[in-house]
Amino acid sequence: MPRKTTAVIVVAAGRGERAGSGGADLPKQYRQLLGEAVLSRTISAFLALEAIDHVLPVINPDHAGHYDALNLSDPRLLPPVTGGATRQASVLEGLKALGPIRPDYVLIQDAARPLVTPAVIEDVMAALTASDGALPVVPVTDTIKRSLDGSTVAGTEDRNSLFAAQTPQGFRYPQILSAHMRASALPREFTDDAMIAEWAGLKVALTQGSTGNIKITAREDFARAERILAGDNAMETRVGTGFDVHPFEPGRSVWLGGVEIPHDRKLKGHSDADVALHALTDAIYGALGEGDIGQHFPPSDPQWKGAASRVFLEHAAGLVASRGGRIVNLDVTIVCETPRIGGHVPAMRSAIAAACGIGEPRVAIKATTSERLGFTGREEGIVAMASASIELPRQD
Repeated sequence: MPRKTTAVIVVAAGRGERAGSGGADLPKQYRQLLGEAVLSRTISAFLALEAIDHVLPVINPDHAGHYDALNLSDPRLLPPVTGGATRQASVLEGLKALGPIRPDYVLIQDAARPLVTPAVIEDVMAALTASDGALPVVPVTDTIKRSLDGSTVAGTEDRNSLFAAQTPQGFRYPQILSAHMRASALPREFTDDAMIAEWAGLKVALTQGSTGNIKITAREDFARAERILAGDNAMETRVGTGFDVHPFEPGRSVWLGGVEIPHDRKLKGHSDADVALHALTDAIYGALGEGDIGQHFPPSDPQWKGAASRVFLEHAAGLVASRGGRIVNLDVTIVCETPRIGGHVPAMRSAIAAACGIGEPRVAIKATTSERLGFTGREEGIVAMASASIELPRQD
């Protein structure tokens, strides 16, 4: 069976005005990132893969001189074609230009995502063997509010079913060409190619995106992209600590480390009183310089009464990700006489790792007693102490 051919359309026809000119009257796709133009980096990311047969840039007719100045050379790099007035129109021009080649698959990539990785690209290509389309995504970590008038909250979305779309978005060429041709006759504008595929009834699979696969939109995105490219030299380590204590009250189970443990009492608190997750959450907030749980989730707010403490931990972890950082490791010590913790440690590590989007080896949980001394020794409650080590982009 002959190998499937894959072409890439790099959409670079926008004017990039929101990102500023960088002092040289340059659209963002032609500005430098650590000595190399954004568009050049994006194109090179695909040419670095042997499985890519053709790369077709779609550019603004006013930018021909900027493109020529890149001096890109590769036998798989096709001459650029002129884009349209919108992104949708530009993609259609690229799809039509591929007509003589008729690749099996086509990947559609925003020029403004120069940090796309081989893993993201290859996952999209692999998914096309079983689906009409493939879309790299990352889970949404922020709580998403819905508003009908732009000034008041009308509801809260279930973020567990929400994902942020990235590129490249991959499709079987004949199907996406047909869908784009039909969509071009409509009076509406589609924001991405997966949306057109959905409208056309195509099956679009989700693949693993990357938090580093950022889209350069605003001026500050250049600094963030350069920090990512610089790697460890652009990161600094932060350490935070957390401490929490909750007394017992009548009940049938306690929540510890995101796990419900049968017991003859429960922990008293406004939320589910998960003392371990509270300490971990405060440790992360501490490393970020973001105060504590009480500031983000006030106990005076009735919406948090009985809330699962996983929500607090996910929020703290989401703040790390939103700043372009990562959690290096989490360490928590639980002090109590009862209940017995040891047998529940694996489930706790799993729950914490899932909430933070990290691997279980980055989570440590220890349990000890106070040798029958003091508050915990009298079995009046549970204490937890935690530390969090994170990496954030360096701020001088």
